[in-house]
Amino acid sequence: MEVQSLKSEIKETKNSIRISGSEAVVRCLIAEGVDILYGYPGGAIMPVYDELYKFQDQIQHVLTRHEQGATHSAQGYARISGRVGVAMATSGPGATNLITGIADAQIDSTPIVCITGQVGSHLLGTDAFQETDIIGISTPVTKWNQQITKASQIPEVLAKAFYIAKSGRPGPVLIDITKDAQFEEFDFEYKKCTGVRSYLPAPKVDFSKVVEAASLINAAKKPLVVWGQGVILGEAEAEFKAVIEKSGIPSAWTILGASALPTAHDLNVGMVGMHGNYAPNVLTNECDVLIAIGMRFDDRVTGNLATYAKQAKVIHFEIDPAEVDKIVKATVAVLGNSKETLKALLPLLNENTHKEWHQKFKDLYQIEYDKVIKDDLYPTKEGLTMGEVLKEINIQSKGNAAIVSDVGQHQMIACRYAEFNLTKSNITSGGLGTMGFALPAAIGAKMAAPDRDVVAIIGDGGYQMTIQELGTIFQTKVPVKIVVLNNDFLGMVRQWQELFFEKRYASTDIKNPDFVAIAKGYSIEAKKVIKREDLAGAVKEMMASKEAYFLEVSVEKEGNVFPMIQTGASVSDIRLS
Repeated sequence: MEVQSLKSEIKETKNSIRISGSEAVVRCLIAEGVDILYGYPGGAIMPVYDELYKFQDQIQHVLTRHEQGATHSAQGYARISGRVGVAMATSGPGATNLITGIADAQIDSTPIVCITGQVGSHLLGTDAFQETDIIGISTPVTKWNQQITKASQIPEVLAKAFYIAKSGRPGPVLIDITKDAQFEEFDFEYKKCTGVRSYLPAPKVDFSKVVEAASLINAAKKPLVVWGQGVILGEAEAEFKAVIEKSGIPSAWTILGASALPTAHDLNVGMVGMHGNYAPNVLTNECDVLIAIGMRFDDRVTGNLATYAKQAKVIHFEIDPAEVDKIVKATVAVLGNSKETLKALLPLLNENTHKEWHQKFKDLYQIEYDKVIKDDLYPTKEGLTMGEVLKEINIQSKGNAAIVSDVGQHQMIACRYAEFNLTKSNITSGGLGTMGFALPAAIGAKMAAPDRDVVAIIGDGGYQMTIQELGTIFQTKVPVKIVVLNNDFLGMVRQWQELFFEKRYASTDIKNPDFVAIAKGYSIEAKKVIKREDLAGAVKEMMASKEAYFLEVSVEKEGNVFPMIQTGASVSDIRLS
C-alpha cells in the first residue's frame, strides 16, 4: 500500500485494511500526530523498527545512546511543546532502562507514551531471553500501562494511551507489545480516544467553591499566591495573570511553575522552597490567606509542616483530588482545570493593590540582595560563580531561551537567576531529582521547538551520567547549547557535608576528564572558560552559534547555594549564609 497521504487515509477511511501489528503501531503514532520519537532498537521490538524504516518520511526516529536518554528526550519534547512525547525500547534491559525517565515523568506530570517490545506470548513467564515483567515493574510509576498480546488490540490500546497520557493531570503511559502480536495480521481501523469509562480527567467545577475562594481572597489583608506547574499544564497563563493583576496579590512559584509568569512581572516575588527566595518563604508564615494554584505542597516547598502557614486560611486550586488535603489541609478546595477555575474566579474578585503588604516583600528582597544575590551575580572574589554565568546567558538570550537544568547546585542557581519571558521555558527534573536529565531533555526540547534557543545547564557530576547522548547530538546535528558548570565536586552533596557533616567530603570530590576534548571528539564546537574576563565573550559566541556548542566554565570549587532551608526546619527559619 502507498505510504503517502497516510494521515488523511487513517482519519477518513471507513473501511479497514489488513496489516501487521507492527505496521499498525506506526500508523497509530502517525494518526496521533507524532512526528518524532526517541528510542533504541532490539530483538523484541524489531518488527516495529522495520515499519518505522518504511515510514521514515512521515515520522522521525531519533537513536539515543541509552534508553534512559530516550525517555528524558521525550520529556523535554513534551515539556516545551505541551504535546505527548514518545519513547521506544526493546524488552528486558531495554525496557528497564526506561524506568528512571518514566518515574521522573510520573512525579512531574509529564505526558509521555513508552512502547516496549516483549517476548512472544507463548514465552511469557518462562524467564525467556530478555524477558522482564515490565508491566509489574512500571505499575507504581505510570499513570496507566497495558500489555498487548493480540494485534487487534493495538489501535484501541494506543488510542487510549495517548488520551490518558495527555488528559487531566498528565503522566506517563507504558504499552508492552509481544513479538507475535507485532507479526500477526488483522483488519486495521483507527479511532482516536475521547473518553474512558470510569476515568474522569478533570473534576466538574463546583462554582460554590469558587465563590467561597473569592470571598476569602477579597477579605484578605495579606494574601499570597503560590503557583505550580498546574498553571502551565492547564494552559492557564493568561487567566492566572489576569487574576493576580486584578487582585494585586504577590505571587511566588515552585520550581516547575517557573516561567508561567514573566520573571520581571511586578507581582512575581520569586521562588519558594529549600533554596527559594527569602521573602516568599518567610512571609508564607505571615500571610492570612495562602492561595495554592496547581501545586502539591512538596516537602521541599513546605519545610516543617508543623509550622507551615498555620496562621493562614488555605485555598487549593487543583485538578487532582488526591492532592487535596494530602499534605496541607485546605480551607477551601477548588477542583478542576486551572484554566476553567481561574476564569470563573476572575469576575468575582475585587480590584486591589495590597501596597503595604508588597512593601514587606521588597524589604526582605533587599536583605537577600545585599547578603546573597549581589555576591552571586556581581562577585568581587577571584573565582567565577554559577550566578554570573546565568547572568551572562540572560544578557545574550534576552530572557527568551528555554533553560534545561540538571539536578544539583547549578539547578538551584539556574532556577533562581534565569530570566523567563516565555512560558514553558524552565525544564528540569523536579520531584524525582534525576541527575543526567538535562542533556537528553535538551535534545528533545530543541527538536520540539527548533526556533527557540535551548540551553542545558549541567553540573560536572550529572553530565557524566548521560554524556553518551553527545552521540545523539553528533548524529542528528541538533543545535543545543550545553553549559557545564564545573566545580570538581558533587556540589549539592558537598554543601550538605560542609554544613552538617563537619566537612567530611565522603565520595564527593570528583576527578573529571577533559570535557572539551570529549565534545570535540563528537565534532561539537567547544570552549573552556577559567577567567572572568573571558566569560562574556564565550557566552556570546555560544549563543550566536547556529550549531551545537559546548561551554565548560570552571566555577568556585566550594561555593554554596543560599538561601537555604535545612531539612526539618520551618520556612521562616531560612538561612542566608
